[in-house]
Amino acid sequence: MSRGAPGALEPAFQALMHEIAKTHGFRCDAYKEGCIRRRIGVRMRARAVHSYDAYAALLRRDPAESQRLLDALTIHVSRFYRNPETWELIATAVLPELWRGRAGALRCWSAGCAAGEEPYTLAILLLEQARREGSPTPPAIIDATDYDGASLERAAQGSYPRAAIKDLPARLTRRYFQGQDPVVLAPEVRRLIRRGRHDLTREPPPAAPYDLVLCRNVVIYFETRTQERIASLLTDALAPGGYLVLGKVETIRGEARARLVLQNPRERIYRRR
Repeated sequence: MSRGAPGALEPAFQALMHEIAKTHGFRCDAYKEGCIRRRIGVRMRARAVHSYDAYAALLRRDPAESQRLLDALTIHVSRFYRNPETWELIATAVLPELWRGRAGALRCWSAGCAAGEEPYTLAILLLEQARREGSPTPPAIIDATDYDGASLERAAQGSYPRAAIKDLPARLTRRYFQGQDPVVLAPEVRRLIRRGRHDLTREPPPAAPYDLVLCRNVVIYFETRTQERIASLLTDALAPGGYLVLGKVETIRGEARARLVLQNPRERIYRRR
């Protein structure tokens, strides 16, 4: 798997990327090259293939491997209540303010939701806010989107290994999950979620404007120009005064910076002007 000259893609690797785009509509060029190479390399080693040409030929004759590669390229590692300090700030500052302004009828978007851990965590916090307000199930909508259809299918099942909830406070585990391993989400949580397939690199927001957009640990995998386009898309999706939450090592790039105020630098919470 030798590399070409710096700044150039060797023909075999470029041909493989074109093959993936043609077969799956997955734009490898929107992602950081190193990330794509590592994930393709994992599958090549698993199949004992030692050149990009040979792996491209394997993909053409083995649809199962083609799907395994797509799964590897779109994989997201997540869990409920990941980075608890971020969720605590959302629960104690962001949601109460938005709730007062919309009487609970919040519109939210979890972009790059993987198997649903992030939007379901948000749904749990909205239900907790409703309990504090003495309200019934909130009339909120959370659009949960991802490029990977298999991840969305797992989200639809609402069933997770117990390790996925290890960060979740015990009181919330008891209230909103059943079973031991796997654990299963309560129906009231699942009812707040509207799932859909979405490509952040080329499709508009599913149902803007939103009061709250979560896109955590997603943008970091894209190359700089794509990060700028996604930042603009996420900002466009927000209603004035709406909040955007990124991952802790992510930042806003490009023209979108002028339209957002960084509310909390540590937790990467922005607000649209």
